[in-house]
Amino acid sequence: MLNSIKKITTKNTGLLIRMDDIAENMNWHLMDKCELLFDKYQIKPLLGVIPKNRDPELLKFNKNNEFWKRVMGWKNKGWEITMHGCNHLYTQKSDKNDIFNYGGNSEFYGLNYHTQLEKIKIGLEVFKKREVKIRSFFAPNHIYDANTLAALKNSGIKIIIDGYGLFPYYRDEILFVPQLFYKEIFLPFGIQSTQIHINYWNDDYFKNFEIFINRNYKKIINLDYIISIARPNLLKNLANFCVEKVLKTVRFFR
Repeated sequence: MLNSIKKITTKNTGLLIRMDDIAENMNWHLMDKCELLFDKYQIKPLLGVIPKNRDPELLKFNKNNEFWKRVMGWKNKGWEITMHGCNHLYTQKSDKNDIFNYGGNSEFYGLNYHTQLEKIKIGLEVFKKREVKIRSFFAPNHIYDANTLAALKNSGIKIIIDGYGLFPYYRDEILFVPQLFYKEIFLPFGIQSTQIHINYWNDDYFKNFEIFINRNYKKIINLDYIISIARPNLLKNLANFCVEKVLKTVRFFR
């Protein structure tokens, strides 16, 4: 009995490394250090690549003219290349009416369906030209509306690396991989993704991240593993329901 519980717990515990704001202009010094660290432990992170970056904050970083060659190198290592918005420009704003009650600036929220669909198709075309197949997505600042989800589904993307819960879950034919924390936190039970913004880091922060990886590398998983075990059951549904209600309430009154 105890062995069965331990087996189930181990199978349903893990952390997906999600890296945000991967673009031609970024902190390449720390990206190179992260790549060496991931290679050391054979970690396959998920990289949120901005296909047509126009974010003025990111454009302050030096440009790597070999960016797409690097993307292909990561892809060939088995790293997951995901689409992180289209141009990462915040032209919209949500008053916490988005699907996660997150609120704040957005690239997509409030735009009509056809406009959102066109943005997603433009981004996908950039990857297609480089022969990079995209199956997952996450929006800048975690903000989506019903049109975003419809546009993604009709573009062939049915995995979103975002959401509330202790376990991945399906909703409206989309697989959501929860992303709960803004820093590296490993829960004793459940499967989530962590949000990493190396463009806000310094070398000291990287050292802390390196310590975290050294301690937890055996528990770090990839997207393929998540897809293989993402089967709903009563316990998972109940846990996700409770976490979602609590976090949505907290965010609404924040």
